Amino acid sequence: MDKMQQPIPTHPPTLGQYLFDSLKAEGITEVFGVPGDYNFSLLDTLEQYDGIRFINARNELGAGYATDGYGRLRGLSAFITTFGVGEMSACNPIAGANSEYVPLIHIVGAPKSMDQQAHKLAHHSLLDGDFDVFRQVSTHLCAYTAIVTPENAEQEISAAIRIAKQKRKPVYLMVAMDLVTKPIVQRGIPEVTKVTTYKPALEAAIQHITRLLNGTNNVVLLSDMLSLRYGLRDSVHQLASNFNVPAASLMMGKSSFDEQHPNYIGVYGGSLGSEQVRTIVESADYVIAIGMIWNDTNSAKETAMLHRLRLIDIQPEFVRVGESMYEQVMAADLVAALNTCGWTQSGALPQVSFPYDELSGEPEKPIRAASYYPRFQRMLKDKDIVVVETGTFGYGMSQVRLPAGAEYISQQGWQSIGYATPAAFGACISEPDRRVLLFTGEGSLQVTVQEISTMLDNGCRPILFILNNSGYTIEKYLNIKTSNQQYNEIPNWHYTQLAEAFGGKAFTVEVRTNQELDEAISAAEQAQTSQLCMIEMIVTDSMDAPDYLIRLRKHLEEQERLKE
Repeated sequence: MDKMQQPIPTHPPTLGQYLFDSLKAEGITEVFGVPGDYNFSLLDTLEQYDGIRFINARNELGAGYATDGYGRLRGLSAFITTFGVGEMSACNPIAGANSEYVPLIHIVGAPKSMDQQAHKLAHHSLLDGDFDVFRQVSTHLCAYTAIVTPENAEQEISAAIRIAKQKRKPVYLMVAMDLVTKPIVQRGIPEVTKVTTYKPALEAAIQHITRLLNGTNNVVLLSDMLSLRYGLRDSVHQLASNFNVPAASLMMGKSSFDEQHPNYIGVYGGSLGSEQVRTIVESADYVIAIGMIWNDTNSAKETAMLHRLRLIDIQPEFVRVGESMYEQVMAADLVAALNTCGWTQSGALPQVSFPYDELSGEPEKPIRAASYYPRFQRMLKDKDIVVVETGTFGYGMSQVRLPAGAEYISQQGWQSIGYATPAAFGACISEPDRRVLLFTGEGSLQVTVQEISTMLDNGCRPILFILNNSGYTIEKYLNIKTSNQQYNEIPNWHYTQLAEAFGGKAFTVEVRTNQELDEAISAAEQAQTSQLCMIEMIVTDSMDAPDYLIRLRKHLEEQERLKE
C-alpha cells in the first residue's frame, strides 16, 4: 500500500516579505524613498524582492511628493523613510496627501526593538529614550498608525491598507530594523464588515431627489475632487448624459469630468472664473454636486454662490438634499440609482466658449499669459498627464480645456510650493507609456529641483515648462498691502543648464517670444520621444498673470477697502 503523500510544510514569510507581498497584491510595482541606516533591512529585502523596485529620491520631501503623484494615478502608493530625521522630513507631503485625499502608505524603518525597549539614547531621536514620539506626530497626519511586529503583521498591514483605500488617506507603519527578517506569526486576517449602503436611506434619498427634479427643467451638475478619488468619473459622465444637463467641475476637481464631453461647460469659479459658467450654475434651480469640498479654493474666495436649499450634495458616504441628510448612502450606489431613475432635462445644452480656445499674440511679441495659455491648450494630446504647480500656473492652467482622457495633477488644497516637480516624477514612474507635462514656476522649482536629477537617472521623459517671471509672482499678487517686497525676489538660476549639472542630457531652450515658444513646443514634442525636455519661459513683466489671478487680486483689494 502506497504511503499517503504528505503535504510539504511551508514556512511563513518574513515580516518584510509579507509587507511587500501585500503591496504587490494592491498593484504597487514601485516604492519610493530615501535610504537610512534604520531602513537598511527593509531596502535589502526589497532589493531581493521580485515585482517591486525601489525608486531612490534625492530627499524625503521629493520622495513623498513623488509617492503622492504616483498614488493619484494608481489609487495607492508607498514610500520608505528612516526613523526620526527621515519621517519628519516627510511630514509635509504626508499632510498634503491627507488634505487632498491621496491614499499612500508611509513605511518607517526604526531602531532595533531591544534598543527601543531599553530606552537607549539613539541617533535620529530626541535623545530622551522616547521612540514613539514621531509615530504620535503621524497620528495627526494619517488615518491610521501602527507599530508592526511579526506577531501582528498580518492584522496591522491589512488594516492599514484597507483604511488607506477606504478613507483615501495616508497611513503609517513603523517596523524595527531587526524584525524585518523575522518570520511572521500566521494568525489569519480577521474579517471586517464592509460599510455598505443602508437601502431605506438610499430609497428615501432617491425619492426626495426625483421629486425635486420632476418639478424643474433647470439642473446643473458639479464634479469635484472626491468624485475623482472615489472612482466615480465614468458614472458621473453617464449621469450628465442621461439627465441631459450641463456639467462643470470645481477648481480642485479639474479632470474629474472629461473636458471634451459634450455636456462639459468649464470650471466653476464664482466671480473669478468664466462668467458664462457662473451664470449657468448660479441660475440653476438645483445643483447636483458630486464629491464637493467647499473650501476657499473651490468657493473662489467665497464669491461662488451655491444655495443650500437648492443643492443636492453627494458625498462618498452620505447625501444632503437641501436641509435633509441621508447617512450611510454610498455615492456609487446613489449615482447608479439616479442613472436608472428615468428623469431627463428637455431642451438643448447651453453653448459656451472656453477662455483659451483662440490663439492670441503676434509671433514677434513677448510671451504673456494671454498668449501662452492658448498655446498650451493647443499642444495637449489625449491621455496626457498634466502636472501643475500651485501659484500662477495653478490659476491659469485651471482654465485650459483638457483633451479627452487627460489626467490633471495639482495640489490646490494643500498648496505647497515645490510639489509639482517630484509629483511629475512620480507620474512618470507610474505611467511610463504616457506623456507627462510639468508646468512650474522658477520659485517653486528651486524648492525641489533635485528631483530633475532623479528623473534623468530613471530615464523619464517629461516636458518641463519653467515660468521665469523674476520671483514669487503669486505672492506679489496675494499681498495687496505692500509692493516691491524684497522677500518675494529669488536668485536667477541658469535653468537650462540643470540637466548638465545633474550629469544628464536633455533638450533645453529659452524662449521670450510667441514664435520662439511655438518653435520650442514643436521641437520638444519631437525630442520628448527620447529625452527629458526643458523649456524656460522668460517673462519680463513680473506682474503678468492669467485673468483668473487678476480678478482674484481685484477681489482681495475690494475686500480690503470694505474693511476701511
